[in-house]
Amino acid sequence: MDDLKKREGEELPAYSFVVERGKIREFVQAVGDPNPVYVDKEYAAREGYADVIAPPTFGICIDLWGGADFVRLCEMFGLNPFKVLHGEQEYEYYGEIYPGDEITARPRLARVLSKEGKSGGIRMITLETTYFNQRGEKVLLARCLIVERR
Repeated sequence: MDDLKKREGEELPAYSFVVERGKIREFVQAVGDPNPVYVDKEYAAREGYADVIAPPTFGICIDLWGGADFVRLCEMFGLNPFKVLHGEQEYEYYGEIYPGDEITARPRLARVLSKEGKSGGIRMITLETTYFNQRGEKVLLARCLIVERR
């Protein structure tokens, strides 16, 4: 049995990230999203928000700036970084993320699946991360599929 399979359900170290208005602006510029609700506080207020909000896929910034980097993830799971692909990313939204929020991310190793084939095998690892704001409110859930050719 795959040693990583035995770790299924394991909670990984939590990490925190303070959301900055400038990081939100940089992110929406990078992805080319012109929606003013992400950069114009007055417009966001007219739309019913307390401030500008982080865009839907901003969770990746929280992970990249606060969590383990690619090399560390490979070390944690015993992956060969030259054979790893990012297979999929999905999000479930529970609340807005605002500038100044301190987001705590709690990742866990949700699933490990191995498949063998004629040309070798693959291992698929699903990380599930739940994000909470400083009031303890769940604001986001992310699932990330990592694929390793074997």
